[in-house]
Amino acid sequence: MSERRTRIGIVAPGRALDRSIADRVTAIAGASADPIFHPQCFLHDGHFAGPDAARADAFVEFANDPTLDAIWFARGGYGACRLLDLAFERLGEAARRKTYMGYSDTGSLLARLARDGIGRVAHGPMPADILREGGEAAVRRALGFLTGADGEAGIDPATLAPGKYAAFNISVFASLIGTGWLPDLTGHVLMLEDVGEYHYRLDRMMFTITSNRDVQKVAGIRLGRCGAIPVNDIDFGASEAEIVTHWCARNGIAYLGRADIGHDVGNKIVVFGARGAGA
Repeated sequence: MSERRTRIGIVAPGRALDRSIADRVTAIAGASADPIFHPQCFLHDGHFAGPDAARADAFVEFANDPTLDAIWFARGGYGACRLLDLAFERLGEAARRKTYMGYSDTGSLLARLARDGIGRVAHGPMPADILREGGEAAVRRALGFLTGADGEAGIDPATLAPGKYAAFNISVFASLIGTGWLPDLTGHVLMLEDVGEYHYRLDRMMFTITSNRDVQKVAGIRLGRCGAIPVNDIDFGASEAEIVTHWCARNGIAYLGRADIGHDVGNKIVVFGARGAGA
């Protein structure tokens, strides 16, 4: 008898997917997994993959489906935060037994999942990464993690040591400060990345993040890649690493170096929460 294949439910909490992405990801999955794309992924309602209610309903439906092993967020693009007060009260016991993975804008959902202790939460590649040059590698990394086939091969090596971890996009994380949706990150290594932000905007967001009393309880901050930084008319005079180092020092947070995460095909996986002995 053949082993049961991992069933992965895919929903789009922000922007819509092109159907060609579903076809390509399904082909890559082959015999290792059954990627099941909710019809909601292909809806269009202005900027979003359907109205807020449709996106929330799709998430709840798949999260509560006991035949699905994981929820894989389809792509980024603004919209996930609009579901935070529409979906979670409807999640049942089946939702607590799943793995959830995404990054970028879906960090809003990862934050509340972690806050509420729902399932195994991971920051990692999404189906839409197939559109990037070399994106097949990112999709295979994600599938290897979600199916368990690759063990720890796709996980950021910095998180293999005992400890507690969490990872977010800088912009998304900064937008959650003060909302009540963030998990308790006391003692965690907080890993941050971003794309397409001016240096001065990264500086402003790191001011917000590191000034927060709850964030100051983390074990330290690691900086992932900040890609495609626009050129400002006046040079800011500091790199993204210098910006993060500055604000960590100013607010008494340990800066722990770089992380292997970012909006690119090299984006590694970070599993939230405690890991290893003594964590």
